[in-house]
Amino acid sequence: MNQKYMLPLIGVFLLFLLAYAGVEGANMQWAFGIIFPYLAVILFIGGFIYRVYGWASSAVPFRIPTTCGQQKSLPWIKQNCIDNPDTASGVFVRMVLEIFLFRSLFRNTKAGFARDETNRLSFSWEIFLWVGALAFHYSFLVVLLRHLRFFLTPVPACVRFLEYLDGIIQIGLPGIFLSGIVLIAAVLFLLARRIFDGKVSYISLASDYFPLFLIIGIAATGISMRYFTKVDIVSVKEFIMSLVTFHPSIPEGVGGLFYAHLFMVSVLFAYLPISKLMHIGGIFLSPTRNMANNTRAKRHINPWNYNVKTHTYEEYENHFRDKMIEAGLPVDKKE
Repeated sequence: MNQKYMLPLIGVFLLFLLAYAGVEGANMQWAFGIIFPYLAVILFIGGFIYRVYGWASSAVPFRIPTTCGQQKSLPWIKQNCIDNPDTASGVFVRMVLEIFLFRSLFRNTKAGFARDETNRLSFSWEIFLWVGALAFHYSFLVVLLRHLRFFLTPVPACVRFLEYLDGIIQIGLPGIFLSGIVLIAAVLFLLARRIFDGKVSYISLASDYFPLFLIIGIAATGISMRYFTKVDIVSVKEFIMSLVTFHPSIPEGVGGLFYAHLFMVSVLFAYLPISKLMHIGGIFLSPTRNMANNTRAKRHINPWNYNVKTHTYEEYENHFRDKMIEAGLPVDKKE
């Protein structure tokens, strides 16, 4: 067994046992239902602001957009306006496609040797990672938006409509939410890729597996409460509203599984600002994505620079004109 993924798995299981046993055996509903959720929200908001502020205040001395298309140059050479934008509007389109459709991941390729006598190195299109990433992120987003019904009274019509679309396939009671199935399938795919793909497994760390196992635990406990063990939704709604209004009260008749679910959600929120999951905010501040590639037309000046005295070409030529003429170098002015 590889300890890189066994340790996170054991850690998530211990988190579940800690919350479940703490509630069922020690009646610590106040800790796992009130203290930890509030603490997690504080750590999430504070950590998020701290990381974003750190990125926003970092100097950008060079214009370093990552591009994969033709830069704007001569009029008769066609520019790739999206992959290599030179205007703010082009950067906006590129960012929209990157954020909502993962456009760079769509072009992802993998290298491998041909399984024949040639044994040649070849590259193939790896679309499954793009599909899995899209499925995971959008199903996770739908699940989060659906849960807004516990935090808002009255529930907005858009949330009710989203819940209707998500549960449009009525198989038994309660109805099945498609987002839950897609989320579990997508996160299992991403986990299997990290475990069974040798190259990905080699560069993966325990911190890469931990959020995947944590999300699996959150989804599994949520699905279990909905379809198997059941939970009093009215009591849960009243409890969540008491947290939102800062008048927390422990509900009656809500078992340890709910508190284990809530505790793992709290851990995920508290962990997010210090993990790679912080790309949710970092994508907007990455200079490799949000800068136009116009260095041929406009000089990039680091906005954090102090007033630097520059030596212009005119000053350079005035200083060395005689020597340049003597060496046969072209000059703008003869005198």
